[in-house]
Amino acid sequence: MPAMFCERLDQACAAANSLVCVGLDPDLDQLPADLRQDPQPLFAFNRRIVDATLQSAAAYKPQIAFYSALGREDELMASIDYIRARAPAALVILDAKRNDIGNSAVAYAREAFERYGADAVTVNPYMGEDSVLPFLARPDRGAILLCRTSNPGARDFQDLLVEGEPLYKRVAERAAARWNGHRNLMLVVGATYPEEMAELRRAHPMLWFLVPGIGAQGGDLDSTLAAGLNSAGTGLLINSSRGIIYAGGGESGAIRQAAATLREAINRKRLKSSSAGYC
Repeated sequence: MPAMFCERLDQACAAANSLVCVGLDPDLDQLPADLRQDPQPLFAFNRRIVDATLQSAAAYKPQIAFYSALGREDELMASIDYIRARAPAALVILDAKRNDIGNSAVAYAREAFERYGADAVTVNPYMGEDSVLPFLARPDRGAILLCRTSNPGARDFQDLLVEGEPLYKRVAERAAARWNGHRNLMLVVGATYPEEMAELRRAHPMLWFLVPGIGAQGGDLDSTLAAGLNSAGTGLLINSSRGIIYAGGGESGAIRQAAATLREAINRKRLKSSSAGYC
């Protein structure tokens, strides 16, 4: 029987002694010059990134738009296969922000978990329970719900009051209470909103957060760790995309150093605890 998603999440972080998630967002116009003429330039760049970061990364998060916009889904699949071969303990999170109802949601889940073989997929919860549950049906795969996102426009809707509480808190409450029966649900909580992250951590001490916003978006690492770490010194997957993959113009040594530096900075702040993990 496959390991539960929550078990694999704990194992991935323990294997790398890391809470780093590396975003695989290869923009064709920004690739290193030596890779632009490669027949599979996105895959070539991702191989470089994985080789340079496999000692530091607990997870990799390819953003599907960078591949599908160019009709290069084959390079996404090849990249995921490469992660499996080179960093078998690491999780693969497909950043696709899927959402729909009925058979459409089932098909989107099948796309993420069967076509691409991802361990988890990002999901927009706006359409409610029936649009989310298909992504949570498999205990060995996870769904990561948009909750308090890192972008400036997050306040447009996520701060709207619903019975006296912001919508993002209502999303977290409903998700934790009703949708997490397999313990395979995470929340997206941006580093750019540390006060909100701290409130969500107090309310949901056992949920894991996927954290965008460190680096290029201006999120502060120390504030994020203070707000979001759980009592075991875990509970966060801290994503960095541009800050790692384009370090030194996309040169291997600079990528390796950027990932290692982030991992070390996180680990210096983590609580030294033998408490149980997510499971």
